[in-house]
Amino acid sequence: MKKIAVLAVLAAVLTFGGCGSTDSSVNDLSGIDDVPQTTTVSQSITESGTTTSKSKTVTKKTTDSSDTNTSNDSKTPENTVSSEQQAQGGGANTAKQNAVTTVPAPAETAAPAVTEPPKKNYSAMSVDEILNTMTLEEKVGQLFVVRPEKLGGSMTNCDGGTVGGLEKYHVGGVCMFGQNIQSPSQITGFINGLQSASDIPLFIAVDEEGGRVARVANSAGFAVQKFASMLSVGNTGDTSQAYNVGAVIGSYLKAYGFNVDLAPVADVNTNPNNVVIGDRAFGSDPSIVSQMVASTVSGFHSQSMICCLKHFPGHGDTTEDTHKQSVTVYKTWEQLKGCEMLPFAGGINAGADMVMVAHINVPNITSDGLPASLSYELITGKLRGEMGFNGVVVTDSLEMEAVRQQYGDANGAVRAVKAGVDIVLMPNDLGTAYNAVLNAVKSGEITQERLDESVRRILNLKRKYGII
Repeated sequence: MKKIAVLAVLAAVLTFGGCGSTDSSVNDLSGIDDVPQTTTVSQSITESGTTTSKSKTVTKKTTDSSDTNTSNDSKTPENTVSSEQQAQGGGANTAKQNAVTTVPAPAETAAPAVTEPPKKNYSAMSVDEILNTMTLEEKVGQLFVVRPEKLGGSMTNCDGGTVGGLEKYHVGGVCMFGQNIQSPSQITGFINGLQSASDIPLFIAVDEEGGRVARVANSAGFAVQKFASMLSVGNTGDTSQAYNVGAVIGSYLKAYGFNVDLAPVADVNTNPNNVVIGDRAFGSDPSIVSQMVASTVSGFHSQSMICCLKHFPGHGDTTEDTHKQSVTVYKTWEQLKGCEMLPFAGGINAGADMVMVAHINVPNITSDGLPASLSYELITGKLRGEMGFNGVVVTDSLEMEAVRQQYGDANGAVRAVKAGVDIVLMPNDLGTAYNAVLNAVKSGEITQERLDESVRRILNLKRKYGII
């Protein structure tokens, strides 16, 4: 009887113990590593960019190549997974997870989640409070506005290289060109990603003058109003049309996420052989150009768009191109005040936020032998002192041969800051220029007071327009 009882028990165990179960969900572990991210489609490209950056830090098994691909893909709107697909995928994988809950945990467990400290709430801080919390490296970084690809990443989206560059150089802004702009969704996503990745919100700038220099309007796929040229606007003599230029351009730039337009052109095109300005200017009559510039500034401001007068002290009476070579204007200051300075004065009186200084030599005005963009006499003495401009002064691009040939990235950047410039625009080698200014401050060549003066102006402008 005992043998019969034992046999009965063994039979029961074999029947109900499950060692030979045919439930495939128990043995199928393929779904465990394929659980989709829980990020919803409502997240912006900015957020997915940040999430990708964090996942690289936490997930140690991911290869470098897959990190790069994931980062790039996550910022392309076309690759976004719909919420319905996520719901379906999540449900299937949840079922698999529930089915394998009895499987013992592997010996090697995942690393604990690493969380980044929350961003500072700059909106609740005064400009001086923000300034006092900044490191020397962060202050120096605010002086630079660069092409986005100079940060070390993609030309068209905010990938891991871009994020790394922002963390390393703390730049104050980026400037977009045609090669950075592919479509409305792409540029909006790119800008959102940059802003999310930067600790201090960025200036996002573009040359959108209207006419032949319009990076957005002249890119395929943008259904925005185009303008033939500023000369055609100036020829009407109607300042309301100039106002409309600023308002229209400011409106569509704002919609894509830009906050700085490096326009309007305040040059008076007095030289018929000018190869740089031409119909970019409102005309050759300084009085009319002054009125048009002032109205355009007001139009930009109606859309809360930061604008920039260029190219001080006037590029209209030149025959050479500062992109390619050194350029000299032999007029005296009194001669410039009777012509070239009128539109700059008009724009400044209208409240222009920035003035861009050209790489033009003016030997009959300054004695330092330096181009205007590096000249203390012209920037601090004339533009700030005599003309009373208290806004942000920005150099023309340091990539241009007129200054780069002779001074290079390091010397050019340091000289510009010493001259009174607030923003060093687009050095060819960001690392070289940044480290040169940083070392100049550390050595005392550039004083801490001089650095703080420019950073305070930059932060005040960002605060004025709600960027911080």
